[in-house]
Amino acid sequence: MSAGLSQPPAATEFQHVTVLLDEAVEALNIKPDGIYIDGTFGRGGHSRRILQQLGPNGRLIALDRDLAAVSAASAIQDARFSIVHHHFAALGQVLADLQIHQVHGVLLDLGISSPQIDEGERGFSFRFNGPLDMRMDQSRGQTAADFIAAATEQELTGVIKEYGEERFAKQIARAIIAQRTGGVGITTTGQLAKIVASAVPKIEPGQDPATRTFQALRIFINQELEELSLVLPQCLAALAPQGRLAVISFHSLEDRQVKRFVRAEQDRDDLPANFPVRAKDLPQPRMLAVGRAIRPSAAEVKRNPRSRSAVLRVAERTAVA
Repeated sequence: MSAGLSQPPAATEFQHVTVLLDEAVEALNIKPDGIYIDGTFGRGGHSRRILQQLGPNGRLIALDRDLAAVSAASAIQDARFSIVHHHFAALGQVLADLQIHQVHGVLLDLGISSPQIDEGERGFSFRFNGPLDMRMDQSRGQTAADFIAAATEQELTGVIKEYGEERFAKQIARAIIAQRTGGVGITTTGQLAKIVASAVPKIEPGQDPATRTFQALRIFINQELEELSLVLPQCLAALAPQGRLAVISFHSLEDRQVKRFVRAEQDRDDLPANFPVRAKDLPQPRMLAVGRAIRPSAAEVKRNPRSRSAVLRVAERTAVA
């Protein structure tokens, strides 16, 4: 099924290599008759592998806010599979609408997919000159160009510094404002990349000076960290005992958030040291980390350089309410 779709755009085909495919699906510990969520369908690499491991009574629900991804999902003709056009922070509502009370696993592959990066019209990459859009869901919300046109220097500095971890955020924001003040609109990725390059000293060989600014704007425009903070508790609530949560992150801000969430659910004792309480009376963990963080092998990074920053964290739901 799909929701909110009228006339989806034709999906342009790009080579997309699914990151940590074997590791992520193995981490879900698939039960043949289980119900699973792929919260970020992308181009369906993880979904197709999950379906291969499900039995005839299993079920997979995928979500994606990108209309091109939803359109690509129509190629999967499988009664056990359904796709919903929505951001994953709506997971709880989607499951309620489908009258599903518990699931056996949730997979979140964060970040952006290769087709989104490689299609210049989407505006995610400084490698292609295109409209400064950056929306994962192009059917709603403000574009990066809209934000840049209206933001103050302080707002621009805050976004670029917080979400891009860019130490030259103030200089970049000042350069953007100067361009705007001169009466020239900033509407393309090429324009923005040029402005950033003029404001950032070239001190990091091999990395384009616009990298962190583009990352920051993308995260901000799509509210990626806010969406993640909203969906993690919903995953916890939806998982059946022994159900697995697997999250693939691509930068430290996401990974830190996932790590802290799991740790908080695992170590629910926030009492002061030496507080007089018996161990059995302490709150019991609702979720336990499974193993250590998993990173792509050297062979995978060689095949797919875009996987180099990926980190997979896995946690399992306990029976504690």
